[in-house]
Amino acid sequence: MKLFSNTITTLEHAINYSNQKQKVIAQNIANVDTPNYKAKTVTFKDSLSSAMNANITNSKHISFSASNASTAVVSKNGVTYNNSGNSVDMDKEMTDLATNQIYYNALIDRISGKFSSLESVIRGGK
Repeated sequence: MKLFSNTITTLEHAINYSNQKQKVIAQNIANVDTPNYKAKTVTFKDSLSSAMNANITNSKHISFSASNASTAVVSKNGVTYNNSGNSVDMDKEMTDLATNQIYYNALIDRISGKFSSLESVIRGGK
């Protein structure tokens, strides 16, 4: 028997993605003055979006599951923003930080609503 719906599992993976992205952004900001440091980014959202946007019109199609999604931290090679070879764009990192914070807050709000609904069902609608 499955206790939680696929929505909660998907939200869990999205929160893990946001957490990892936060760490990578913080690492990029911390290394803004490090010579030859290459900024990193996390890839997950693109694969999640493409998997969830796939139209499943036949029962034989492969459905999206949380195990299909994975994250990867990749360096941005071939880009430098200053003479030291560093590729951290502070404006972009701060924008990504704010965007990720909004995304994280929305996910937490949504999963909190799911758990509130479960609590209401457990209490018998009271």
